[in-house]
Amino acid sequence: MQVIRSVEEMKSFVGETRRAAKSLALVPTMGALHNGHLSLVRKAKNQCDTTVVSIFVNPTQFGPSEDLERYPRNLEKDVKALMPFNVSAAFVPSVEEMYPVGFATTVDPGAIGRRLEGASRPDHFRGVATVVLKLFNIVMPDRAYFGQKDFQQTVVISGLVKDFNLGVRMVLCPIVRDGDGVAVSSRNIYLAAEERVAARALNRSLEKARKLVWGGEILTHRVMGEMRRLLGSDSRVGLDYLEIVDPGSLNSVERITAGCLALVAVKIGSTRLIDNTILGPFGASEEDLLRISRANHCGAALPSPKSLQAS
Repeated sequence: MQVIRSVEEMKSFVGETRRAAKSLALVPTMGALHNGHLSLVRKAKNQCDTTVVSIFVNPTQFGPSEDLERYPRNLEKDVKALMPFNVSAAFVPSVEEMYPVGFATTVDPGAIGRRLEGASRPDHFRGVATVVLKLFNIVMPDRAYFGQKDFQQTVVISGLVKDFNLGVRMVLCPIVRDGDGVAVSSRNIYLAAEERVAARALNRSLEKARKLVWGGEILTHRVMGEMRRLLGSDSRVGLDYLEIVDPGSLNSVERITAGCLALVAVKIGSTRLIDNTILGPFGASEEDLLRISRANHCGAALPSPKSLQAS
């Protein structure tokens, strides 16, 4: 695996790949690689000839009071984690390489970037959209791989791809969870033991939503009420937002239909965590639910309680 640190060297690598007529995948990360990232790498390796993993802690997506300085960085450990996958290259640019002196242009993702995460983290998605556009222009991938956990991010980037005619195929992969149900995240290392126990409430609330929908409940306020009750049962969990939304617009819905998402963000101690689930038919696989949601089929009827019992 090549470790590439400059934009010019990365472009040279891409040129060689194109001349060899090989397909190219990009897995963008901020390092601190975990099983969620590695699931994206695995998918990319299965679908493309050449896989590039970028490792760059992007300062422009952090707010002034956020955890940029303490965000975990361990390049040696990350490279070691990638070695078994036979990744073609790791692109590891410096901040100065990505944002040289005089850099001034940014990408405004519009209204969709100012809701949910964007409301809690102003300018976060401006930073995300800007760095992803740069990465796409440098690496020029055929496919780019992202995780469902940051669902709003994938909607923002999908808009970027469409609006700028980038020709990159977005591949969305399911959330990976640890044995206790907590979604894997680089920020989980900040959690003390008792905070880790509290973090289980996120997935429990999402499981509650899924079960209510499977049981025939379609009214959003009832489902969210039960989720809030569960989250509120632990005083260590500070709720930031909880919404059930359409997967394309991320607008709140009053009635739940197949493909809608339940999204939750909390703060536990000093650590902010997000999680989500796609609401759909009982027994549907994670991949099926992603297809429903990404195709923006929100509006398809959910099965009746009678059909659920039969299944």
